[in-house]
Amino acid sequence: MKKMSRLLYLLMIMMLVVACGGGEEVSPTATAEPVTPTEEPTEEPTEEPTEEPTMAPESNSIVDVAVNDGRFETLVTAVTAAGLADTLANDGPFTVFAPTDEAFAALPEGTVAALLEDPNGALLDVLLYHVVSGAVDAEMVVGLDSALTMAGYEVTITVDDDGNVMLNDTVNVIITDIEADNGIVHVIDAVLLPPADDEMGEMDDEMGEMGNIAEVATEAGNFTTLLAAVEAAGLTSALTGDEMLTVFAPTDEAFAALPEGTVETLLAEPNGALSNILLYHIVEGAVMAETVLTLESATTMFGEDVTITVDDGNVFLNDTVQVVLTDIKASNGVIHVIDAVLLPPADDEMGEMDDEMGEMGNIAEVATEAGNFTTLLAAVEAAGLMSALTGDEMLTVFAPTDEAFAALPEGTVEALLAEPDGALRNILLYHVVEGAVMAETVLTLESATTMLGEDVTITVNDGNVFLNDTVQVVLTNIKASNGVIHVIDAVLLPPTE
Repeated sequence: MKKMSRLLYLLMIMMLVVACGGGEEVSPTATAEPVTPTEEPTEEPTEEPTEEPTMAPESNSIVDVAVNDGRFETLVTAVTAAGLADTLANDGPFTVFAPTDEAFAALPEGTVAALLEDPNGALLDVLLYHVVSGAVDAEMVVGLDSALTMAGYEVTITVDDDGNVMLNDTVNVIITDIEADNGIVHVIDAVLLPPADDEMGEMDDEMGEMGNIAEVATEAGNFTTLLAAVEAAGLTSALTGDEMLTVFAPTDEAFAALPEGTVETLLAEPNGALSNILLYHIVEGAVMAETVLTLESATTMFGEDVTITVDDGNVFLNDTVQVVLTDIKASNGVIHVIDAVLLPPADDEMGEMDDEMGEMGNIAEVATEAGNFTTLLAAVEAAGLMSALTGDEMLTVFAPTDEAFAALPEGTVEALLAEPDGALRNILLYHVVEGAVMAETVLTLESATTMLGEDVTITVNDGNVFLNDTVQVVLTNIKASNGVIHVIDAVLLPPTE
C-alpha cells in the first residue's frame, strides 16, 4: 500500500498528542418524569385488528450502526471512499475502534481531504488500523496488552488506575460494546495513526525479510503434505497473496494419522472435499494467539465455524484438535500449528447431505427440469457428452442459458451442431470442471482448469463473479446428485476458438 509522507505523519502525530487529552466523563442521561394524563381517553368500540404482516428483520451491521448513530459521518464517508463499506456491512465478525466526527476534526487542517484523495493508499491504511478481526468486547479488551489490526500493525492497550482504556497511550476509548450483527464498535476520541514513516520502514523491512505463508511453511519443513494439498486444490495464490490470513496448519504427522488412503483419495478430488477441508483451516485476518484465546469460535473461509476452547492453558479447536505452536508470522498473516486435521461438519451432517443429494436428479435431469437450458442439453446430446452429465463423477458445470446461446452471431449454433465432435465438443468441455466446486470456493480461486484442459479466469467485482472478465455468473449452487451447476449469461469460448 502507498504510504503518506513522513512529514505528514509526524505533523499528524504531533497534533494528536496535543489534541488527545483525557476524554470527558459522560454523565448518565436524565430519565424523563412520566406524564400523567389530565383526562381519561373516551373508550370507543374498535374493530378487531387485522394481523400485521411480519416484517423482515432490519440489518444492524457495523456500517448501519455508524450511519444511524450520527456521530460518525466522516468515518462513514472515509469507509465508503476506501471501498470498505461492503466488507464492514456483510463480512466479519470485526471489532472497530470508531473515531467520532470531532476526532477527525481535530486532525491538522486539510488532513482528511488529503486522505480522501488517496482512498486506496494512506486512507485505507489508517482505516484498517482501526479494525481488528473477531468480536472483541470490552471485557476481553482490558485483558489484552495489544491487538493486531487488519493493517498488519498492533495497537497497544493500557488501562489506568481509574479503569480508563487507552490505545497507543493517548487515544481514549470513551464508549464500549455497541453491538452490531457482524461485530462490536468501541468509540474513541482521536484518530489512530499507523506507525510513522521511519517505524513503518523498519516494520516493512522486517516483513519483507519474512516470506509469505506458503514460503514460511515450506521453510519449516514439516508441512509438505499440507503444501501439496494446497497446490493440488489451486489455493496456493491465497497463501502467497496480499490478503492477511490466519492458517491453522496440520503437520505432516497430522495428515499421516488420517485413515490409510484418505490423503490419496482427497488429492484425487482436489476441487471438492480437499478444497473444503483446506478452506476450513483458514480464517480471514491475522489473528494472533492472544486474540484467539479470547474467542469462542472463528468463522473459516469454508463458511463454517471452528470452536475454540482453553483447558489448563492449552487451546483446542472443535474440542479435540490441539494448537501446539502459535504466532509463526509471515508477511501476509500468521500460522498456528495444530496436531490433527480439522474436518468440516461431522459425519452425520455429511450423511444427511449425501442423502439429500441422492434424492436429487443428476446434472442433466436438473437442467432439464429448470427449463432454460434446452440449447445446452441439445448440444451435449449431439456431442456425445450426455453420459458425463448423468454419470457418477462429480462435476461443476458453468451452464449458459438459452438466451446466452441465442446471443451468439446468427447461424453459430447451427454451425456448431453440424460439427458436434469438433468445435462444439471443445466449447462444451470448456464449461465443465472436475469436482463439485461450490460458489464459496469459486470466490477464492483466480482460475479453474476445465475438462478441455484450458483454464477459465475468475474475477470478483463488487461482489459479482466473472469468468474470463466478461461472462457473469448469475446464479450459483444449483445442486445435483453428481455435482453443481452455476448459471452464466454468455457462452464461454476456448482460447483457440
